[in-house]
Parts: sequence; C-alpha cells; structure tokens
Amino acid sequence: MSEFEEYAKAKATSILKAKNIAPLLESIATLPHIPSRIRSDNGIHITALDSAFTLDSSSQYSQMLHSLATQLKPWRKGGFYLFDLHIDSEWQSFIKWQLLAPHCKLSGKHIADIGCNNGYYMFEMLLHKQKMLNFYEYSKLPDNLPKSITGFDPSGIFKAQFEFLNHFIKAPIDFELLGVEDLPLYCQSRKKAFDVIFCLGVLYHRLSPIETLKSLSQCLNRGGELILDTLIYESSQELCLSPAKSYAKMSNVYFIPSIPTLQGWCERAKFKHFEILALMPTTTQEQRQTPWVDSQSLESFLQQDKSLTIEGYQAPVRGYFKLKKE
Repeated sequence: MSEFEEYAKAKATSILKAKNIAPLLESIATLPHIPSRIRSDNGIHITALDSAFTLDSSSQYSQMLHSLATQLKPWRKGGFYLFDLHIDSEWQSFIKWQLLAPHCKLSGKHIADIGCNNGYYMFEMLLHKQKMLNFYEYSKLPDNLPKSITGFDPSGIFKAQFEFLNHFIKAPIDFELLGVEDLPLYCQSRKKAFDVIFCLGVLYHRLSPIETLKSLSQCLNRGGELILDTLIYESSQELCLSPAKSYAKMSNVYFIPSIPTLQGWCERAKFKHFEILALMPTTTQEQRQTPWVDSQSLESFLQQDKSLTIEGYQAPVRGYFKLKKE
C-alpha cells in the first residue's frame, strides 16, 4: 500500500468512526434489501421492482426509513423520492442538472464529481439519456453508461446519505472521502485520470482557486472536460469579490470572480477552451428552507428586495462553464 493509500484509508476510517456517523452507518446496514429501480423526473425516484411491494405511512418499513432519513439531516441536494418518502432537500438540484445535461457527453467516460455531496448528481449522470435503470438485472452494464463515476467529498454525513440511498439502488458508483486537494495524489496513486470532471459549487470555497483549477486540469486526460459551476461577480472588468466576513451568511466564501477574471484563472490552469453555458441568478425556487434542513436558507440570506445579500453584496449569480484541457 502506498503512502497516499495509507493516508486515504486513515482519513476515511477517522471520518466513518465519528460518534455522529458510525451509528448511522450501522443502522443503514440493518435496512431490508428491497430490489429497486431508479428514474429521473424532477428528482431521483426509487421504486421497488416488485409491484406487489408497497409502503404506506403506517408500515414498519416506512417508519424505519423516515426515522433514519430524519437522523441523516441536513439534506442539501435532492430531492429524492424513496418509495413513499419524499426527502424535500434544500436545493432543487434537478434545476441545475437540467441546465447542464444537454452539454454533457458521458457515455463511455470516466467521470469524477468533486464535492459530490450525497451523490445526487452522480445518480443523474448514470441516468443521463436513460429512462430508468435497475442494477439488479444487469450481469453486464449497458454500453451507453459512463465507464466509471467517482465522487469525492470528505463529509461523513453526505457519505452516510449516499449509502442510505444506494443501499436500495446498488449503483456502480465509488465515493471517496477525499477533497479536491487530494485529487492529484489520488490520480497518481491509481495511475488514472478522468475524461470529465464536475466541480459544482466548490471553487468559491477554496482559499487558492487557481491552484484548485490546476489540480482539476492535472487530473483530466488530454482533451478532457471540466464542467464548472461557481458564483460570479457581475462586471466586465477583471475583478474579484473577496468578502471580509461572509457572503450570503456563508463564512467560507473567499473569492467570487468576474467572468474575465475566471477566464484568466482558467488560462493559467492550462484550460484552452472556455465556454459559458449559462448565467443564472439563484432563486428561492431553487434553494429554500424545508423541514429536511432545519436551518435558514436563501430567503434569509438576502435583503428584503432580494437584489442584495444581507451583507450588501450583489445577490448570488451562478455561472456554468465547460472547459477543456490542452
């Protein structure tokens, strides 16, 4: 085992043995095995293969699932429809995916999702151009699926949410408890690179955004694509907002670039192709408070007219980009 593999194993063990995570994983392991299929329809829908199998709100299984899903809060990405249970996440993640999906070619590709959260987008990637999937029936996966999907996120609660959902789906997805800073050594130790990397909502949380982009570029095959989503400061000049204390009540937002600034960062990271897919304000339809997060959400982060954040900065605008490695 290499030095990096030992590090990754120790990091994962420490995260999974945490006193708030280990009991959740133990509970997930005791869940019944219910062969299921998944489909995408403004969210991820998980339904039992056996049409005779039903869960009503009074059933023992239904109460078990609801109790465990509640313990797994906060649910940031989603939503998910698990049998009769609707996990109404803070983010209506299908809105972003439906914007990105037409620009993605994923068949036969090795894919990474950086900051994958609970795996919502990875399930969407598997379902890309598929009506429905049932991994119980495949001895060999269909040829038009991605070759591999690997998620990276060092969060124990998001890993537990993923395991909860994938207990029923059995999707061929790998979830690594590693951050973007670990990506180059991961690829080096595995002697692999990716064809497509998704980095959604991560860059503005990084203290060194150019180094982050360089890491992503380093881990792409030649001609590989980065699908990037980040907050954007609206200006035609090469400017970057660096909030003193917080942005929309997020204390871990460090750099919000204008598009010309972001393009310069990407050129420094050796990306040769810079395509703007969309610029969209974040709305309270896409991000909102629900019983599944137990905390404030976008509406509380904006001033009353919603044109400025509570701190007085421009209200959130997200840019969606496709970059190619030289």
